[in-house]
Amino acid sequence: MELRLYNTLTRSKDTLRPLDPANVRMYVCGPTVYDHAHIGNARPVIVFDVLNRLLRRLYGEAHVKYVRNITDVDDKINARAAERGITIRDLTEETYRWFREDTAALNCLPPTVEPRATEHIAEMRTLIESLVASGHAYVAEEHVLFHVPSMPDYGRLSRRPLDEMVAGARVDVAPYKRDPMDFVLWKPSADGVPGWPSPCGIATPGRPGWHIECSAMSWRHLGETFDIHGGGIDLVFPHHENEIAQSRCAFHTGVMAQMWMHNGFLMLEGEKMSKSLGNFVTIRELLAEWPGEVLRLAMLSTHYRQPINWTRQGLGFAAKTLDKWYRVIGEAEAETGEGNPFEIEIADRLADDLNTPSAITHLHHLAEVAEHEETSSALRRRFKGAANLLGLLGDTETGWRARQKEAIALDEGVIAGLIADRIAARKAKNFKRADQIREELAAQGVVLMDNKDGTTSWEVSR
Repeated sequence: MELRLYNTLTRSKDTLRPLDPANVRMYVCGPTVYDHAHIGNARPVIVFDVLNRLLRRLYGEAHVKYVRNITDVDDKINARAAERGITIRDLTEETYRWFREDTAALNCLPPTVEPRATEHIAEMRTLIESLVASGHAYVAEEHVLFHVPSMPDYGRLSRRPLDEMVAGARVDVAPYKRDPMDFVLWKPSADGVPGWPSPCGIATPGRPGWHIECSAMSWRHLGETFDIHGGGIDLVFPHHENEIAQSRCAFHTGVMAQMWMHNGFLMLEGEKMSKSLGNFVTIRELLAEWPGEVLRLAMLSTHYRQPINWTRQGLGFAAKTLDKWYRVIGEAEAETGEGNPFEIEIADRLADDLNTPSAITHLHHLAEVAEHEETSSALRRRFKGAANLLGLLGDTETGWRARQKEAIALDEGVIAGLIADRIAARKAKNFKRADQIREELAAQGVVLMDNKDGTTSWEVSR
């Protein structure tokens, strides 16, 4: 099977040809841990989890190394710790734990390695000193800056005109810069914020710039060059452009990563998500209302490179879809591997630039086949195995029902009381009241199961 992925570097779908098929390597920019992750942060986590699953299927789990970093030194972290009156370490430990819990609820596999920036200061110092020695960086007023004009093809990834790059980089005008585009590799630390011994003989303790962190961590865990680098479209410039500059100039290579992949923006109910608009939604807030699998399916229903409009309607549709699919599989175990033709069909669709909408459309078809064929027991196992490749249907129908109830915090005692009132109303032929109770429960996502003997059970649906 040939895996073709859209490469931002070439602006085309390219066939993945790993540098070493026995060691396929992918790096994805992770979160800055100072607060709860918002739903926009979930998109690259879910997208590259699907790619990780596909790579593991194609090359074998032992032959794929997926690195996603944690930024735990940053001005936002310093400011938030001061605001809350806690130590920076306490803040980053707490918010990192939240992130791990949230991504686990989204059914994302943990990366092979999840390095922290603060644990790679030595590698950053080494890179910085190498760049200074080769003339690609310089020391000025206790800062170390990368000299952009030293790299003739700087800007190859983003392909922006110089004036746009200057504007997009939000250039800090400083008299010690040789060129307005030059960016910080290392800066002095003020009192009360983290600091480490500085490189290049600088006496004042300091801390790294954001861009050098990812160059150092990818080098440490994946080598000077590797196969895939991913992240959100907002990182193309300046972050990824600057990563490329640092790594290529430090190691004298033609590329940092063979392929650069970027997921599109997320809108919330048709508007850009922001705290100022009051429509900022965290993953955790959504998990309080919906099972994580609902969020995952809703996210994958739009192709990763396209903008996604995140709506309650979309979440409701995803929940109803999962409700149906779990009803199809029941308590079946998944069948995986080359013996499952359903899984092969889904993998074929994902091999075309992670075409998750096509894969999901085909899952709808496979669900119908599994539900109605006489050999449904085997087909249901195959259907579940195929969905597993997308990180879906990892539970049983019983488990799904329980998670639905837990996610929306239903009071089963209250529901039982309303059902008893409805049964009494029907016996009294007060059908208006019986219908009112049904509608009241439906508004909470509770669907009653009636037969000739009355209400026999209930389940959650959206």
